[in-house]
Amino acid sequence: MSECSKERKKQLSVDLWIIAITMVAVLVLVVGVSGSRLNNFAYDQTKNILLRVAVIGICCQYGLAGLGITIVSLIRKEKFTQFGLTKKNIVPAVLLSLACCIPDFIYCLISGQVHAWCPFWDVNTTREVLTSAFPYNVIAYIITAICWGFFEGFNYVVIRDKISEMHPSKYRFWDWGAFVCAIMCILVHGAVGVSPEALIEMVTTIILIYGMLIVRKETGNAWGCVVIFFVYWNAL
Repeated sequence: MSECSKERKKQLSVDLWIIAITMVAVLVLVVGVSGSRLNNFAYDQTKNILLRVAVIGICCQYGLAGLGITIVSLIRKEKFTQFGLTKKNIVPAVLLSLACCIPDFIYCLISGQVHAWCPFWDVNTTREVLTSAFPYNVIAYIITAICWGFFEGFNYVVIRDKISEMHPSKYRFWDWGAFVCAIMCILVHGAVGVSPEALIEMVTTIILIYGMLIVRKETGNAWGCVVIFFVYWNAL
Protein backbone atom coordinates (compact mmCIF):
# COMPACT_ATOMS: atom_id res chain seq x y z
CA MET A 1 0.00 0.00 0.00
CA SER A 2 1.38 3.40 -0.99
CA GLU A 3 2.03 6.17 1.51
CA CYS A 4 -0.63 8.87 1.68
CA SER A 5 0.24 12.55 1.33
CA LYS A 6 1.10 14.81 4.27
CA GLU A 7 -2.16 16.70 3.84
CA ARG A 8 -4.16 13.48 3.87
CA LYS A 9 -2.29 12.29 6.96
CA LYS A 10 -3.15 15.53 8.75
CA GLN A 11 -6.79 15.12 7.79
CA LEU A 12 -6.86 11.51 8.99
CA SER A 13 -5.14 12.52 12.23
CA VAL A 14 -7.78 15.19 12.87
CA ASP A 15 -10.54 12.66 12.12
CA LEU A 16 -9.14 10.16 14.61
CA TRP A 17 -8.70 12.84 17.25
CA ILE A 18 -12.35 13.89 16.81
CA ILE A 19 -13.46 10.27 17.24
CA ALA A 20 -11.21 9.74 20.28
CA ILE A 21 -12.18 13.00 22.00
CA THR A 22 -15.88 12.29 21.40
CA MET A 23 -15.57 8.82 22.92
CA VAL A 24 -13.65 10.11 25.96
CA ALA A 25 -16.09 13.00 26.47
CA VAL A 26 -19.09 10.65 26.40
CA LEU A 27 -17.31 8.19 28.69
CA VAL A 28 -16.55 10.95 31.21
CA LEU A 29 -20.12 12.24 31.10
CA VAL A 30 -21.70 8.79 31.33
CA VAL A 31 -19.40 7.18 33.90
CA GLY A 32 -17.97 10.13 35.78
CA VAL A 33 -20.86 12.56 35.91
CA SER A 34 -24.13 10.67 35.56
CA GLY A 35 -23.19 6.98 35.72
CA SER A 36 -25.22 5.97 38.77
CA ARG A 37 -28.24 8.03 37.74
CA LEU A 38 -28.25 6.58 34.24
CA ASN A 39 -27.83 3.08 35.61
CA ASN A 40 -30.76 3.58 37.99
CA PHE A 41 -32.81 5.01 35.15
CA ALA A 42 -32.04 2.03 32.91
CA TYR A 43 -33.38 -0.42 35.51
CA ASP A 44 -36.33 1.69 36.70
CA GLN A 45 -39.31 -0.30 35.45
CA THR A 46 -41.69 2.50 36.39
CA LYS A 47 -40.33 4.39 33.39
CA ASN A 48 -41.38 3.59 29.82
CA ILE A 49 -39.10 0.91 28.33
CA LEU A 50 -38.89 2.68 24.97
CA LEU A 51 -37.76 5.90 26.63
CA ARG A 52 -35.13 4.04 28.66
CA VAL A 53 -33.74 2.15 25.68
CA ALA A 54 -33.64 5.35 23.62
CA VAL A 55 -31.79 7.31 26.32
CA ILE A 56 -29.30 4.56 27.19
CA GLY A 57 -28.84 3.48 23.59
CA ILE A 58 -28.39 6.92 22.08
CA CYS A 59 -26.66 8.78 24.91
CA CYS A 60 -24.40 5.94 26.04
CA GLN A 61 -23.88 3.26 23.39
CA TYR A 62 -24.22 5.42 20.28
CA GLY A 63 -22.28 8.20 21.99
CA LEU A 64 -19.36 5.85 22.56
CA ALA A 65 -19.52 3.84 19.33
CA GLY A 66 -21.13 5.99 16.70
CA LEU A 67 -21.25 9.69 17.45
CA GLY A 68 -17.58 10.30 16.67
CA ILE A 69 -17.63 8.58 13.28
CA THR A 70 -20.92 10.31 12.45
CA ILE A 71 -19.42 13.74 13.20
CA VAL A 72 -16.37 12.96 11.06
CA SER A 73 -18.52 11.65 8.20
CA LEU A 74 -20.61 14.83 8.24
CA ILE A 75 -17.53 17.08 8.34
CA ARG A 76 -15.77 15.19 5.53
CA LYS A 77 -18.98 14.51 3.61
CA GLU A 78 -18.11 10.83 3.61
CA LYS A 79 -20.81 8.24 3.03
CA PHE A 80 -20.87 5.12 5.18
CA THR A 81 -20.89 3.07 1.97
CA GLN A 82 -17.35 4.28 1.32
CA PHE A 83 -16.24 2.07 4.21
CA GLY A 84 -17.26 -1.26 2.72
CA LEU A 85 -21.03 -1.32 3.17
CA THR A 86 -21.54 -2.73 -0.32
CA LYS A 87 -22.90 -5.89 -1.91
CA LYS A 88 -19.57 -6.90 -3.44
CA ASN A 89 -18.03 -9.97 -1.70
CA ILE A 90 -20.72 -9.80 1.02
CA VAL A 91 -21.10 -13.59 1.36
CA PRO A 92 -17.40 -14.44 1.85
CA ALA A 93 -17.02 -11.37 4.08
CA VAL A 94 -19.83 -12.50 6.38
CA LEU A 95 -18.77 -16.16 6.48
CA LEU A 96 -15.08 -15.43 7.07
CA SER A 97 -15.91 -12.85 9.74
CA LEU A 98 -18.13 -15.32 11.57
CA ALA A 99 -15.30 -17.87 11.39
CA CYS A 100 -13.21 -15.43 13.45
CA CYS A 101 -15.71 -15.95 16.29
CA ILE A 102 -14.97 -19.68 16.58
CA PRO A 103 -12.05 -19.44 19.09
CA ASP A 104 -14.07 -17.11 21.31
CA PHE A 105 -17.12 -19.39 21.08
CA ILE A 106 -15.05 -22.44 22.05
CA TYR A 107 -13.63 -20.57 25.04
CA CYS A 108 -17.11 -19.42 26.15
CA LEU A 109 -18.49 -22.93 25.68
CA ILE A 110 -15.75 -24.53 27.78
CA SER A 111 -16.05 -21.87 30.49
CA GLY A 112 -19.85 -22.25 30.64
CA GLN A 113 -20.65 -18.75 29.40
CA VAL A 114 -22.85 -19.78 26.46
CA HIS A 115 -26.61 -19.39 26.80
CA ALA A 116 -29.55 -19.77 24.41
CA TRP A 117 -29.06 -17.68 21.30
CA CYS A 118 -30.87 -14.37 21.10
CA PRO A 119 -29.52 -11.20 19.46
CA PHE A 120 -28.61 -8.55 22.07
CA TRP A 121 -29.63 -10.82 24.96
CA ASP A 122 -26.74 -9.54 27.09
CA VAL A 123 -27.86 -5.92 26.71
CA ASN A 124 -29.45 -5.16 30.08
CA THR A 125 -32.80 -3.97 28.68
CA THR A 126 -33.43 -6.71 26.09
CA ARG A 127 -35.33 -9.10 28.36
CA GLU A 128 -37.80 -6.39 29.25
CA VAL A 129 -38.04 -5.21 25.65
CA LEU A 130 -39.02 -8.70 24.46
CA THR A 131 -41.87 -8.90 26.99
CA SER A 132 -43.15 -5.37 26.38
CA ALA A 133 -46.28 -4.45 24.47
CA PHE A 134 -46.39 -3.69 20.75
CA PRO A 135 -45.21 -1.34 19.23
CA TYR A 136 -42.82 -0.36 22.07
CA ASN A 137 -41.03 -3.71 21.88
CA VAL A 138 -40.40 -3.46 18.12
CA ILE A 139 -39.18 0.14 18.21
CA ALA A 140 -37.00 -0.48 21.28
CA TYR A 141 -35.49 -3.58 19.66
CA ILE A 142 -34.70 -1.63 16.48
CA ILE A 143 -32.95 1.07 18.56
CA THR A 144 -31.00 -1.68 20.34
CA ALA A 145 -30.01 -3.23 17.01
CA ILE A 146 -28.83 0.11 15.61
CA CYS A 147 -26.86 1.18 18.68
CA TRP A 148 -25.47 -2.14 19.96
CA GLY A 149 -25.39 -3.88 16.58
CA PHE A 150 -24.70 -1.65 13.61
CA PHE A 151 -22.69 1.17 15.16
CA GLU A 152 -20.61 -0.97 17.53
CA GLY A 153 -19.40 -3.07 14.62
CA PHE A 154 -19.13 -0.27 12.07
CA ASN A 155 -17.25 2.00 14.49
CA TYR A 156 -14.29 -0.40 14.38
CA VAL A 157 -14.37 -0.41 10.58
CA VAL A 158 -14.12 3.37 10.23
CA ILE A 159 -11.37 3.66 12.85
CA ARG A 160 -9.42 0.80 11.29
CA ASP A 161 -9.71 2.23 7.78
CA LYS A 162 -8.42 5.64 8.82
CA ILE A 163 -5.53 4.33 10.92
CA SER A 164 -4.48 1.88 8.21
CA GLU A 165 -4.61 4.53 5.52
CA MET A 166 -2.44 6.79 7.65
CA HIS A 167 -0.04 3.97 8.62
CA PRO A 168 -0.14 1.40 5.82
CA SER A 169 1.56 -1.96 6.29
CA LYS A 170 3.65 -3.71 3.67
CA TYR A 171 2.58 -7.09 5.09
CA ARG A 172 -0.66 -8.63 3.90
CA PHE A 173 -1.96 -9.89 7.22
CA TRP A 174 -0.48 -7.26 9.51
CA ASP A 175 -2.65 -4.19 9.88
CA TRP A 176 -2.06 -1.36 12.35
CA GLY A 177 -5.67 -0.24 12.31
CA ALA A 178 -6.99 -3.72 13.05
CA PHE A 179 -4.45 -4.14 15.87
CA VAL A 180 -5.36 -0.82 17.51
CA CYS A 181 -9.07 -1.67 17.29
CA ALA A 182 -8.49 -5.09 18.89
CA ILE A 183 -6.63 -3.51 21.80
CA MET A 184 -9.31 -0.80 22.07
CA CYS A 185 -12.02 -3.48 22.30
CA ILE A 186 -10.19 -5.25 25.13
CA LEU A 187 -9.78 -1.99 27.08
CA VAL A 188 -13.36 -0.76 26.52
CA HIS A 189 -14.91 -4.08 27.55
CA GLY A 190 -12.53 -4.61 30.45
CA ALA A 191 -11.23 -7.92 29.10
CA VAL A 192 -7.86 -7.41 30.79
CA GLY A 193 -6.29 -9.72 33.34
CA VAL A 194 -3.32 -11.88 34.25
CA SER A 195 -5.06 -15.14 35.11
CA PRO A 196 -4.96 -17.96 32.52
CA GLU A 197 -8.68 -17.53 31.84
CA ALA A 198 -8.33 -13.78 31.35
CA LEU A 199 -5.38 -14.22 29.02
CA ILE A 200 -7.29 -16.73 26.91
CA GLU A 201 -10.26 -14.37 26.74
CA MET A 202 -7.97 -11.54 25.64
CA VAL A 203 -6.44 -13.68 22.89
CA THR A 204 -9.82 -14.87 21.57
CA THR A 205 -11.15 -11.30 21.58
CA ILE A 206 -8.09 -10.11 19.65
CA ILE A 207 -8.59 -12.92 17.12
CA LEU A 208 -12.24 -11.94 16.70
CA ILE A 209 -11.78 -8.18 16.25
CA TYR A 210 -8.47 -8.31 14.39
CA GLY A 211 -9.71 -11.16 12.21
CA MET A 212 -12.98 -9.52 11.17
CA LEU A 213 -11.10 -6.33 10.23
CA ILE A 214 -8.55 -8.28 8.18
CA VAL A 215 -11.51 -9.89 6.41
CA ARG A 216 -12.87 -6.39 5.74
CA LYS A 217 -9.45 -5.43 4.32
CA GLU A 218 -9.12 -8.54 2.14
CA THR A 219 -12.69 -8.59 0.79
CA GLY A 220 -13.32 -4.84 0.70
CA ASN A 221 -16.63 -5.53 2.44
CA ALA A 222 -17.50 -4.42 5.98
CA TRP A 223 -20.83 -6.17 6.47
CA GLY A 224 -19.17 -9.11 8.21
CA CYS A 225 -18.00 -6.79 10.99
CA VAL A 226 -21.56 -5.54 11.46
CA VAL A 227 -23.15 -9.00 11.30
CA ILE A 228 -20.92 -10.25 14.13
CA PHE A 229 -22.44 -7.68 16.46
CA PHE A 230 -25.94 -8.73 15.43
CA VAL A 231 -25.69 -12.51 15.67
CA TYR A 232 -22.74 -13.24 17.98
CA TRP A 233 -21.58 -10.41 20.26
CA ASN A 234 -24.08 -10.10 23.14
CA ALA A 235 -26.17 -12.89 21.55
CA LEU A 236 -24.71 -16.08 23.09
